[in-house]
Amino acid sequence: MDFNVKKLASDAGVFFTRAVQFTEEKLGQAEKTELDPHLENLITRADGTKNWTEKILRQTEILLQPNPSARIEEFIYDKLEKKLPSRMTNAELLGQYMLDAAKEFGADSPYGSTLITVGEYQRRLGGAEREFLQTSAAAFLSPLRNFLEGDWRTISKEKRLLENRRLDLDICKARLKKAKQAEAKAAAAPDFQETRPRNYVLSASASALLSEEVDKAEHELRVAQTEFDRQAEVTRLLLEGISSTHLNHLRCLQDFAEAQTTYFTQCHHYMQELQRELHRCANAVGAPHSSAASSNPAFPSERSSPGAGFSSCDPKPGPLSMEPPATGTRKAKVLYDYDAHDASELSLLADELITVYTVPGMDPDWLVGERGNEKGKVPVTYLELLS
Repeated sequence: MDFNVKKLASDAGVFFTRAVQFTEEKLGQAEKTELDPHLENLITRADGTKNWTEKILRQTEILLQPNPSARIEEFIYDKLEKKLPSRMTNAELLGQYMLDAAKEFGADSPYGSTLITVGEYQRRLGGAEREFLQTSAAAFLSPLRNFLEGDWRTISKEKRLLENRRLDLDICKARLKKAKQAEAKAAAAPDFQETRPRNYVLSASASALLSEEVDKAEHELRVAQTEFDRQAEVTRLLLEGISSTHLNHLRCLQDFAEAQTTYFTQCHHYMQELQRELHRCANAVGAPHSSAASSNPAFPSERSSPGAGFSSCDPKPGPLSMEPPATGTRKAKVLYDYDAHDASELSLLADELITVYTVPGMDPDWLVGERGNEKGKVPVTYLELLS
């Protein structure tokens, strides 16, 4: 291993000199070259961008993955540039547990069949969550990380180099100031008596040395000023690129919000379907009691209520037959596609207009829909009722 003692000593000397210079500047004992106000504003804006990007990135990671151990694992795999092993989401794992429990309790039992229904929808929710996490990581987290690990490192490097050039410039200014003070002092009060020729020679030689020292300090100052100006320009160009970074992050933020909207819309849709499935299963379980009650003359027959008694859990759903009431007919706009589960329901297409109405004794979550010659039950949650 090469070990350059001279270089090490030189670097240590520069470090010590700059530490002293920083301390003197803080105490007001040394002059400091001020940066251009525009450049100062750019630096302040860039520092704010970096700080808030770090906070937003960190909190988004917590939002998407609340488990600290999982985040550490993802970080390690990312640094090792290895693919993260596939992992089930919590909803998928819950759904799998429910399906396994249904096998043990019996899929034909009411509890087992309900476990199967809820478990399947939990797996759907987990799949939607997985897709949301992947989309958010690619569209939002990765660009933020790329900025912090790429562009910002380059900006930080150039900022440090600019600070070093400023310190070098201040050192050259201080050195020139001392040289001029020494020359002026020598000119005002010579160190030698001018009564002898030899002292004239010595005095002239000292003046020449001081003048040469001033010229050297002026040359070093010009070089330092040129390097400082060049580095300030490079740093300024990089910092002005922060505006482009903001535009890029804006697009990424819009993509993240769109991914969230899609995810929560899917979840809402799945939960509405699950609620309807559970309602149908509950009606199917209560069907024998309804039929027994209808055989009793004391109870009115529920078959007269066309909207009741049909669900996906019924073994043989019959066709829907009902008479529209004289009043209560309205137009409705379909919000989402809907596939009919049996002959009593009407399939829907998003954005189409249908006529809807209700009948006495019908489930409040359902309406009767008509489209031309087609008629059937439709879920209220899929409609926007028009006045």
